[in-house]
Amino acid sequence: MTGLSTILIVVGLFLAGGVYSFSKQKMPRGVIVLLGIGSFMCLLAGVMRIQGLWD
Repeated sequence: MTGLSTILIVVGLFLAGGVYSFSKQKMPRGVIVLLGIGSFMCLLAGVMRIQGLWD
């Protein structure tokens, strides 16, 4: 696992926590969806780098 993949996964988990927190605070749905998309993209990129799909 490289440093960049670790950073991407940590940022993705941080954003996922933001999705949970913002949904508890009844924030606008657009903000929650945007954070969710960003979280998913970071986690996917981190996992893809671990698996070596991006060289």
